[in-house]
Amino acid sequence: MVIKTKADYVKSLREQKHVVYYKGKRVEDVTTHPGFIPHINAAAKTYELALQPEHEDLMTAVSHLTGERINRFTHIHQNREDLIKKVQMMRLISHETGSCFQRCVGFDALNALYSTTAEIDEKYGTNYHQRLIEYVKYVQKSNIMVVGGMTDTKGDRSKSPSKQSDPDQFLHVVERRKDGIVVTGAKVHQTGAINSHEIVVMPTVALGEEDRDYAVAFASPLNAPGVVLIFGRQTNEERKFEKGIDIGNLEFGLVGGEALIIFDKVFVPWDRVFMCGEYDFAQMFVERFAALHRQNYGGCKGGLSDILVGACGVVSEYQGTGKASHIKDKLAEMMHLAETIYCCSVACSAMGHKMKAGNYEPDTLLANATKS
Repeated sequence: MVIKTKADYVKSLREQKHVVYYKGKRVEDVTTHPGFIPHINAAAKTYELALQPEHEDLMTAVSHLTGERINRFTHIHQNREDLIKKVQMMRLISHETGSCFQRCVGFDALNALYSTTAEIDEKYGTNYHQRLIEYVKYVQKSNIMVVGGMTDTKGDRSKSPSKQSDPDQFLHVVERRKDGIVVTGAKVHQTGAINSHEIVVMPTVALGEEDRDYAVAFASPLNAPGVVLIFGRQTNEERKFEKGIDIGNLEFGLVGGEALIIFDKVFVPWDRVFMCGEYDFAQMFVERFAALHRQNYGGCKGGLSDILVGACGVVSEYQGTGKASHIKDKLAEMMHLAETIYCCSVACSAMGHKMKAGNYEPDTLLANATKS
Protein backbone atom coordinates (compact mmCIF):
# COMPACT_ATOMS: atom_id res chain seq x y z
CA MET A 1 0.00 0.00 0.00
CA VAL A 2 1.23 3.47 -0.92
CA ILE A 3 0.29 6.06 1.72
CA LYS A 4 -0.59 9.48 0.35
CA THR A 5 -3.52 10.83 2.36
CA LYS A 6 -4.61 10.85 5.99
CA ALA A 7 -7.25 8.27 5.09
CA ASP A 8 -4.55 6.01 3.61
CA TYR A 9 -2.47 6.40 6.74
CA VAL A 10 -5.31 5.60 9.14
CA LYS A 11 -6.38 2.60 7.03
CA SER A 12 -2.83 1.24 7.03
CA LEU A 13 -2.68 1.43 10.83
CA ARG A 14 -6.06 -0.26 11.18
CA GLU A 15 -4.92 -3.14 8.97
CA GLN A 16 -1.55 -3.53 10.66
CA LYS A 17 -2.88 -5.47 13.67
CA HIS A 18 0.25 -4.97 15.76
CA VAL A 19 0.22 -6.01 19.41
CA VAL A 20 -0.46 -2.89 21.50
CA TYR A 21 -1.32 -2.61 25.20
CA TYR A 22 -2.83 0.38 27.00
CA LYS A 23 -3.21 0.27 30.80
CA GLY A 24 -2.87 -3.52 30.78
CA LYS A 25 -5.40 -4.24 28.04
CA ARG A 26 -4.85 -5.24 24.41
CA VAL A 27 -6.00 -2.60 21.91
CA GLU A 28 -7.44 -4.17 18.78
CA ASP A 29 -7.80 -0.97 16.74
CA VAL A 30 -5.43 1.89 17.57
CA THR A 31 -7.21 4.23 15.16
CA THR A 32 -10.37 4.42 17.29
CA HIS A 33 -8.78 4.50 20.74
CA PRO A 34 -8.94 7.94 22.43
CA GLY A 35 -5.46 7.44 23.87
CA PHE A 36 -3.90 7.35 20.40
CA ILE A 37 -6.13 9.49 18.16
CA PRO A 38 -4.37 12.83 18.85
CA HIS A 39 -0.97 11.34 17.98
CA ILE A 40 -2.33 9.79 14.79
CA ASN A 41 -3.82 13.16 13.79
CA ALA A 42 -0.50 14.92 14.37
CA ALA A 43 1.49 12.40 12.32
CA ALA A 44 -1.15 12.54 9.58
CA LYS A 45 -0.26 16.19 9.04
CA THR A 46 3.05 15.06 7.54
CA TYR A 47 1.02 13.39 4.79
CA GLU A 48 -1.66 16.07 4.38
CA LEU A 49 0.73 19.03 4.05
CA ALA A 50 2.79 17.17 1.45
CA LEU A 51 -0.26 17.17 -0.85
CA GLN A 52 -0.72 20.95 -0.71
CA PRO A 53 0.95 22.70 -3.68
CA GLU A 54 2.05 25.68 -1.59
CA HIS A 55 4.08 23.38 0.67
CA GLU A 56 5.49 21.03 -1.95
CA ASP A 57 8.97 22.58 -1.87
CA LEU A 58 9.39 21.96 1.85
CA MET A 59 7.32 18.81 2.37
CA THR A 60 8.64 16.81 -0.58
CA ALA A 61 11.93 16.13 -2.34
CA VAL A 62 13.21 14.26 -5.38
CA SER A 63 14.83 10.94 -4.47
CA HIS A 64 18.45 10.62 -5.58
CA LEU A 65 17.83 6.86 -5.73
CA THR A 66 14.77 6.72 -8.00
CA GLY A 67 14.23 10.23 -9.38
CA GLU A 68 10.68 10.15 -8.00
CA ARG A 69 9.11 12.89 -5.89
CA ILE A 70 8.82 11.64 -2.32
CA ASN A 71 7.79 12.79 1.14
CA ARG A 72 10.76 14.63 2.67
CA PHE A 73 10.55 12.42 5.78
CA THR A 74 11.85 9.55 3.61
CA HIS A 75 14.63 11.56 1.92
CA ILE A 76 18.40 11.21 2.22
CA HIS A 77 19.91 14.71 2.44
CA GLN A 78 21.87 15.52 -0.71
CA ASN A 79 23.08 19.05 0.02
CA ARG A 80 22.95 21.88 2.56
CA GLU A 81 19.69 23.13 1.07
CA ASP A 82 18.06 19.80 1.99
CA LEU A 83 19.25 20.24 5.57
CA ILE A 84 17.83 23.76 5.76
CA LYS A 85 14.52 22.70 4.22
CA LYS A 86 14.25 19.96 6.82
CA VAL A 87 14.33 22.60 9.56
CA GLN A 88 11.87 24.85 7.74
CA MET A 89 9.53 21.92 7.21
CA MET A 90 9.50 21.09 10.90
CA ARG A 91 8.67 24.63 11.91
CA LEU A 92 5.83 24.63 9.39
CA ILE A 93 4.32 21.41 10.76
CA SER A 94 4.70 22.58 14.35
CA HIS A 95 2.64 25.65 13.49
CA GLU A 96 -0.10 23.32 12.27
CA THR A 97 -0.10 20.79 15.11
CA GLY A 98 1.25 22.55 18.18
CA SER A 99 2.55 19.11 19.12
CA CYS A 100 5.06 16.43 18.17
CA PHE A 101 4.44 14.93 14.72
CA GLN A 102 6.69 11.94 15.43
CA ARG A 103 8.42 11.16 12.13
CA CYS A 104 11.77 12.78 12.93
CA VAL A 105 13.59 9.96 14.74
CA GLY A 106 13.13 7.40 11.99
CA PHE A 107 14.06 10.06 9.42
CA ASP A 108 17.31 10.80 11.25
CA ALA A 109 18.07 7.11 11.78
CA LEU A 110 17.96 6.39 8.04
CA ASN A 111 20.27 9.33 7.28
CA ALA A 112 22.77 8.37 9.98
CA LEU A 113 22.78 4.77 8.78
CA TYR A 114 23.27 5.88 5.18
CA SER A 115 26.70 7.31 5.92
CA THR A 116 27.72 4.78 8.57
CA THR A 117 26.90 1.64 6.58
CA ALA A 118 29.01 2.86 3.67
CA GLU A 119 32.02 3.23 5.95
CA ILE A 120 31.45 -0.16 7.61
CA ASP A 121 31.42 -1.72 4.14
CA GLU A 122 34.61 0.13 3.22
CA LYS A 123 36.43 -1.35 6.22
CA TYR A 124 34.97 -4.85 6.37
CA GLY A 125 33.73 -5.61 2.85
CA THR A 126 30.14 -6.10 4.02
CA ASN A 127 27.09 -5.11 1.97
CA TYR A 128 25.08 -3.18 4.57
CA HIS A 129 24.94 -0.02 2.50
CA GLN A 130 23.25 -1.66 -0.46
CA ARG A 131 20.78 -3.34 1.87
CA LEU A 132 19.98 0.05 3.38
CA ILE A 133 19.54 1.61 -0.06
CA GLU A 134 16.98 -1.04 -0.98
CA TYR A 135 15.17 -0.47 2.31
CA VAL A 136 15.15 3.31 1.79
CA LYS A 137 13.67 2.77 -1.67
CA TYR A 138 10.91 0.71 -0.08
CA VAL A 139 10.22 3.38 2.55
CA GLN A 140 10.17 6.11 -0.10
CA LYS A 141 7.81 4.22 -2.39
CA SER A 142 5.37 3.12 0.31
CA ASN A 143 5.73 6.32 2.39
CA ILE A 144 5.38 4.34 5.60
CA MET A 145 6.08 5.88 9.00
CA VAL A 146 9.28 4.58 10.58
CA VAL A 147 10.03 4.99 14.28
CA GLY A 148 13.66 5.15 15.34
CA GLY A 149 14.60 2.71 18.12
CA MET A 150 17.46 4.35 20.00
CA THR A 151 17.01 4.15 23.79
CA ASP A 152 17.51 0.86 25.67
CA THR A 153 16.36 0.20 29.24
CA LYS A 154 20.08 0.28 30.21
CA GLY A 155 19.91 -1.07 33.78
CA ASP A 156 23.12 -0.18 35.66
CA ARG A 157 24.51 2.84 33.81
CA SER A 158 27.99 2.29 35.24
CA LYS A 159 28.30 -1.01 33.35
CA SER A 160 28.57 -1.78 29.65
CA PRO A 161 25.80 -3.81 27.97
CA SER A 162 27.67 -7.11 28.23
CA LYS A 163 28.34 -6.57 31.95
CA GLN A 164 24.68 -6.16 32.96
CA SER A 165 23.24 -8.74 35.34
CA ASP A 166 20.33 -9.05 32.92
CA PRO A 167 21.63 -9.31 29.32
CA ASP A 168 18.30 -8.09 27.97
CA GLN A 169 18.74 -4.59 29.45
CA PHE A 170 20.19 -3.74 26.04
CA LEU A 171 18.73 -5.17 22.84
CA HIS A 172 21.09 -7.77 21.40
CA VAL A 173 21.54 -10.65 18.97
CA VAL A 174 20.80 -14.03 20.55
CA GLU A 175 21.13 -16.15 17.42
CA ARG A 176 22.74 -15.85 13.99
CA ARG A 177 21.21 -18.02 11.26
CA LYS A 178 21.77 -18.49 7.55
CA ASP A 179 18.63 -16.52 6.78
CA GLY A 180 18.95 -13.80 9.43
CA ILE A 181 19.33 -12.96 13.10
CA VAL A 182 17.18 -13.31 16.22
CA VAL A 183 17.12 -10.42 18.70
CA THR A 184 15.86 -9.94 22.24
CA GLY A 185 15.54 -6.83 24.40
CA ALA A 186 13.53 -3.64 24.42
CA LYS A 187 13.52 -0.03 23.32
CA VAL A 188 11.92 2.59 25.58
CA HIS A 189 10.40 6.07 25.18
CA GLN A 190 9.68 5.42 21.50
CA THR A 191 7.79 8.47 20.29
CA GLY A 192 5.16 7.67 17.67
CA ALA A 193 5.70 3.92 17.87
CA ILE A 194 2.02 3.04 18.32
CA ASN A 195 1.13 4.78 15.07
CA SER A 196 4.18 3.75 13.04
CA HIS A 197 4.55 0.87 10.62
CA GLU A 198 8.16 -0.21 11.15
CA ILE A 199 11.06 0.41 13.50
CA VAL A 200 14.71 1.02 12.68
CA VAL A 201 16.68 -0.24 15.68
CA MET A 202 20.05 1.34 16.49
CA PRO A 203 22.80 0.97 19.10
CA THR A 204 22.48 3.53 21.87
CA VAL A 205 26.01 3.81 23.33
CA ALA A 206 29.67 3.37 22.43
CA LEU A 207 30.57 -0.33 22.57
CA GLY A 208 33.65 -2.50 23.15
CA GLU A 209 34.65 -5.82 21.62
CA GLU A 210 32.90 -7.68 24.44
CA ASP A 211 29.66 -5.93 23.43
CA ARG A 212 29.71 -7.26 19.87
CA ASP A 213 26.23 -8.83 20.13
CA TYR A 214 24.80 -5.42 21.08
CA ALA A 215 26.22 -3.70 18.00
CA VAL A 216 23.16 -4.23 15.85
CA ALA A 217 21.03 -2.11 13.55
CA PHE A 218 18.05 -3.39 11.60
CA ALA A 219 14.53 -2.66 10.36
CA SER A 220 11.49 -4.64 11.45
CA PRO A 221 7.73 -4.36 10.93
CA LEU A 222 6.00 -3.53 14.21
CA ASN A 223 3.59 -6.39 13.63
CA ALA A 224 6.40 -8.96 13.43
CA PRO A 225 5.98 -12.01 15.71
CA GLY A 226 7.50 -11.30 19.13
CA VAL A 227 7.11 -7.51 18.99
CA VAL A 228 4.90 -6.05 21.73
CA LEU A 229 4.18 -2.34 22.28
CA ILE A 230 3.14 -0.95 25.66
CA PHE A 231 1.93 2.64 25.63
CA GLY A 232 3.37 4.96 28.28
CA ARG A 233 1.03 7.08 30.39
CA GLN A 234 1.39 10.83 29.93
CA THR A 235 0.73 14.01 31.90
CA ASN A 236 -3.04 14.60 32.10
CA GLU A 237 -3.57 11.30 30.28
CA GLU A 238 -7.21 10.91 31.35
CA ARG A 239 -8.18 14.20 29.70
CA LYS A 240 -8.02 12.48 26.32
CA PHE A 241 -11.20 10.67 27.32
CA GLU A 242 -13.07 13.82 28.30
CA LYS A 243 -14.65 16.62 26.32
CA GLY A 244 -14.12 20.33 26.69
CA ILE A 245 -11.47 22.98 27.06
CA ASP A 246 -9.53 21.19 29.82
CA ILE A 247 -8.22 18.67 27.31
CA GLY A 248 -5.89 21.32 25.89
CA ASN A 249 -4.85 20.60 22.30
CA LEU A 250 -8.02 18.76 21.28
CA GLU A 251 -6.97 17.48 17.87
CA PHE A 252 -3.25 16.86 18.13
CA GLY A 253 -2.49 16.22 21.81
CA LEU A 254 0.11 17.83 24.03
CA VAL A 255 3.13 15.68 23.15
CA GLY A 256 3.92 12.65 21.02
CA GLY A 257 2.79 9.32 22.44
CA GLU A 258 5.60 7.09 23.68
CA ALA A 259 5.82 3.33 24.01
CA LEU A 260 7.98 0.56 25.39
CA ILE A 261 8.72 -1.87 22.55
CA ILE A 262 9.59 -5.42 23.60
CA PHE A 263 11.47 -7.77 21.26
CA ASP A 264 10.97 -11.37 22.39
CA LYS A 265 13.17 -13.50 20.11
CA VAL A 266 12.25 -11.53 17.00
CA PHE A 267 13.59 -12.80 13.68
CA VAL A 268 15.12 -10.29 11.25
CA PRO A 269 16.14 -11.40 7.73
CA TRP A 270 19.65 -10.45 6.60
CA ASP A 271 18.38 -8.00 3.99
CA ARG A 272 16.98 -5.89 6.86
CA VAL A 273 20.21 -5.98 8.91
CA PHE A 274 22.49 -2.91 8.61
CA MET A 275 25.02 -3.59 11.39
CA CYS A 276 25.80 -6.86 13.16
CA GLY A 277 28.86 -7.05 15.36
CA GLU A 278 30.78 -4.00 14.11
CA TYR A 279 31.10 -2.55 17.61
CA ASP A 280 33.79 -0.06 16.56
CA PHE A 281 31.19 1.86 14.52
CA ALA A 282 28.58 2.19 17.28
CA GLN A 283 29.95 5.44 18.71
CA MET A 284 30.31 6.96 15.24
CA PHE A 285 26.72 6.12 14.46
CA VAL A 286 25.36 7.49 17.74
CA GLU A 287 27.21 10.78 17.26
CA ARG A 288 25.89 11.17 13.71
CA PHE A 289 22.35 10.35 14.72
CA ALA A 290 22.53 12.78 17.65
CA ALA A 291 23.69 15.61 15.39
CA LEU A 292 20.89 14.97 12.91
CA HIS A 293 18.28 14.81 15.66
CA ARG A 294 19.50 17.87 17.57
CA GLN A 295 19.45 19.79 14.30
CA ASN A 296 15.65 19.51 14.39
CA TYR A 297 14.99 21.47 17.56
CA GLY A 298 15.06 24.96 16.11
CA GLY A 299 12.40 23.80 13.67
CA CYS A 300 9.96 21.84 15.82
CA LYS A 301 10.59 23.59 19.15
CA GLY A 302 10.91 26.95 17.41
CA GLY A 303 7.48 26.38 15.88
CA LEU A 304 5.98 25.35 19.22
CA SER A 305 7.52 28.44 20.79
CA ASP A 306 5.80 30.61 18.18
CA ILE A 307 2.46 29.18 19.30
CA LEU A 308 3.24 29.79 22.96
CA VAL A 309 4.24 33.39 22.23
CA GLY A 310 0.98 33.93 20.37
CA ALA A 311 -1.06 32.33 23.15
CA CYS A 312 0.61 34.47 25.81
CA GLY A 313 -0.03 37.56 23.69
CA VAL A 314 -3.72 36.72 23.42
CA VAL A 315 -3.98 36.07 27.17
CA SER A 316 -2.36 39.43 27.93
CA GLU A 317 -4.89 41.16 25.68
CA TYR A 318 -7.79 39.44 27.46
CA GLN A 319 -6.33 40.48 30.80
CA GLY A 320 -5.80 44.06 29.70
CA THR A 321 -2.06 43.79 30.36
CA GLY A 322 -0.89 43.72 26.75
CA LYS A 323 0.54 47.23 26.88
CA ALA A 324 2.38 46.76 30.18
CA SER A 325 6.12 47.13 29.68
CA HIS A 326 7.05 44.02 31.70
CA ILE A 327 4.63 41.90 29.63
CA LYS A 328 6.02 43.24 26.38
CA ASP A 329 9.56 42.57 27.62
CA LYS A 330 8.71 38.94 28.40
CA LEU A 331 7.05 38.40 25.04
CA ALA A 332 10.06 39.95 23.29
CA GLU A 333 12.38 37.66 25.23
CA MET A 334 10.32 34.62 24.23
CA MET A 335 10.47 35.66 20.58
CA HIS A 336 14.21 36.18 20.86
CA LEU A 337 14.71 32.68 22.27
CA ALA A 338 12.51 31.12 19.57
CA GLU A 339 14.47 32.81 16.80
CA THR A 340 17.81 32.01 18.44
CA ILE A 341 17.17 28.29 18.50
CA TYR A 342 15.88 28.48 14.92
CA CYS A 343 19.06 30.31 13.90
CA CYS A 344 21.15 27.53 15.49
CA SER A 345 19.30 24.91 13.45
CA VAL A 346 19.74 26.88 10.24
CA ALA A 347 23.41 27.52 11.05
CA CYS A 348 24.29 23.85 11.66
CA SER A 349 22.50 23.02 8.39
CA ALA A 350 24.25 25.77 6.40
CA MET A 351 27.58 24.56 7.78
CA GLY A 352 26.73 20.94 6.96
CA HIS A 353 29.24 18.72 5.23
CA LYS A 354 29.32 15.94 2.66
CA MET A 355 29.95 12.41 3.92
CA LYS A 356 31.89 9.65 2.18
CA ALA A 357 28.58 8.08 1.13
CA GLY A 358 27.58 11.30 -0.66
CA ASN A 359 24.86 12.44 1.73
CA TYR A 360 25.04 15.57 3.88
CA GLU A 361 24.95 15.88 7.66
CA PRO A 362 24.84 19.00 9.86
CA ASP A 363 27.73 20.56 11.73
CA THR A 364 27.97 18.57 14.99
CA LEU A 365 29.05 21.40 17.31
CA LEU A 366 26.32 23.76 16.13
CA ALA A 367 23.73 20.97 16.26
CA ASN A 368 24.67 20.36 19.89
CA ALA A 369 24.37 24.09 20.56
CA THR A 370 20.85 23.95 19.13
CA LYS A 371 19.79 21.34 21.68
CA SER A 372 21.54 23.14 24.53
